[in-house]
Amino acid sequence: MKAIKIFLTGMLGLCLAFPAFSQTPDLSKFDHGSYINKNDTLPYRILFPQNFDPAKKYAVILVLHGAGERGNNNEAQIVYGPKLFLNDTIRAKYPAIVIFPQCPANGWWSNTKITQNAAGKPIFNFVEGGDPTAAMKSLLGLITAFLDKPYVDKHHMYVGGLSMGGMGTFELLRRRPDLFAAAFAICGGDNTRNAHIYAKKTPMWIFHGAKDSVVPVDHSLVMVEAIKAAGGNPKLTIYPNDDHNSWNDAFAEPDLIPWLFSHKR
Repeated sequence: MKAIKIFLTGMLGLCLAFPAFSQTPDLSKFDHGSYINKNDTLPYRILFPQNFDPAKKYAVILVLHGAGERGNNNEAQIVYGPKLFLNDTIRAKYPAIVIFPQCPANGWWSNTKITQNAAGKPIFNFVEGGDPTAAMKSLLGLITAFLDKPYVDKHHMYVGGLSMGGMGTFELLRRRPDLFAAAFAICGGDNTRNAHIYAKKTPMWIFHGAKDSVVPVDHSLVMVEAIKAAGGNPKLTIYPNDDHNSWNDAFAEPDLIPWLFSHKR
C-alpha cells in the first residue's frame, strides 16, 4: 500500500475578524499543509471556512499559481488571489475550503513543451494526451486525499488558475472530467484537441489580457472556439489593456465566486 500522508499545521478553522476591503490580507489565516507520497512532497496553503464545523460539508476551491511562484517555501503561491477568498462577505455567503498547492521549482502543472523564438519569448506547445508531470501526479494525489475527507462536498468542487496554473486547470479538467462543477482559467491554454473531453462536462470562465506578452491571448481564444465546437458554452472575458497580469482583474470580478457556486455536480 502506498504511503500517503497529509500534514496540517496551525489552528484548523480559526478565523479572526478581517475587514472586507483591507489592502493587506492576513495570509496567516491560510494554514500550512503538505501532501506526501513516497519521495514526492507537494506543499499547500489551505483556508478553512469561518466557524469551520467538521460535521458539515463544504465546497472546495483549488487555485493553481503561475510559474513565477514555484518552489517549496509554501508562501509564494498565495501572492495572487488570496484577497478574494479572505473577503468576509465572500466567506460568509460562500463558505469553502480554499487550497493553494505549490508546484516544485523545476516542475510544471501541465504537460506542456516550451521552446523559445528568436526574440527569446516562450512558445507553448500543449500536448494532446500524454502522461502527467510529476507535479500533476502529486496534485491528483492531493485531490484524491481530500475527496476522502468527510467534510468535503464532492458536488461543489471547483478549480482555477493563472498562467501556468491556467494551463494546469485545463489539464485537470482533462484528467478528471467528471469531478469539477466549474472552472476558471486565467491567461492559460491547452491543446484544442483536448477540448472535447471536458467541453460539455465542466462550465468554464476564461480570462486573458489582450496585450499579454508572455502567453498570447490567442491561446485562450482558440480554446473558447474549440470548446464551443465540442458542444460547450464557455464564458470569455478579455481585458483590452492587460498584459500578463490579467489575474488582477479576474480575481476582482464580483461575479466570479457567485458564478462558480451557481454550478453543482
